[in-house]
Amino acid sequence: MSIQIGIVGTGWFGMMHAEKLAKLDGIHVTAFVATNQQKADVAAQKFDGARGYDSVQNMLDDRKLDAVYICVPPFAHGEIESALLERNIPFLVEKPIGVDEQLPSSILKGIEDKKLITSVGYHFRYMDGTDRARELLRERTTLMALGYWMGSMPGVSWWRKMSGSGGQFVEQTTHVVDLLRYTVGEVTEVYAAYGERYMNTIEEGVSVPDVGTVTLKLAGGSVATISNTCAIPAGDRAGLHIYTNKGVLELGHHGLVDIEAGRKTEYANRTDPYELENEAFLHAVRTGDTSRIRSSYADAYLTHRVTLAANESARTGLPIKL
Repeated sequence: MSIQIGIVGTGWFGMMHAEKLAKLDGIHVTAFVATNQQKADVAAQKFDGARGYDSVQNMLDDRKLDAVYICVPPFAHGEIESALLERNIPFLVEKPIGVDEQLPSSILKGIEDKKLITSVGYHFRYMDGTDRARELLRERTTLMALGYWMGSMPGVSWWRKMSGSGGQFVEQTTHVVDLLRYTVGEVTEVYAAYGERYMNTIEEGVSVPDVGTVTLKLAGGSVATISNTCAIPAGDRAGLHIYTNKGVLELGHHGLVDIEAGRKTEYANRTDPYELENEAFLHAVRTGDTSRIRSSYADAYLTHRVTLAANESARTGLPIKL
């Protein structure tokens, strides 16, 4: 079965997905939507037979598509998903799924009503190290976890505004929150403290906090802390350390390090998690079998709620129960 795919968004994520998809047998990337026609045309020129469009509606009116990839900033969601829901077109959407709770909740209801196939780009779930960590945790007692996303502030203007990105915990650190949910369990309570230490003094228009620490209670009784900063010029890192009765599991982009008494074992990520994510979604589009998709929209919504609860807790100074 030949699958025709459209890409909404021509930034790094959109083009990364397009290039990976174009290498697959039976997959044809035939349409690109950008914020203007010129950007869309430039993206489309790189793929045989593809066309550029300045709106989702124009693309859907002109092309018969089997699936669409949504790779847009957090504030730009809504119209795209609604158009795809109206036409029953499966979609893979990059995280986060919005900047508030109301819009994703509405989209989720439409997805559930139509039983539409969806996937959300939490690619950490597809890492080899994550698979191994989940296997090991079946035989261990999780005590607590420490997560982190430490880096510099992205250069795009929308990221620096709460209304554009939702802030670092919603836009970036959501990956670590999702990894915590996937490996340890559901979050039941959140307490957050954020600060504006530096970035608003050197850059204009910054309304996002540049440091934050979030304490989380989990359903199984364990606790976690996830911290982030977007103010450091060097030393970038992201990951999750899970402390158990046998030692520590350190999960990150590299894979997994299992530290036990007298032993340290490393499990490198050997496969591309983005490719596995694509294979799972495309298999579902072809067959209707969604069992390989590790983050549906409904699942991603639960992660999104945790990150929004952190924002609310930081704003009010109060713990938020979920």
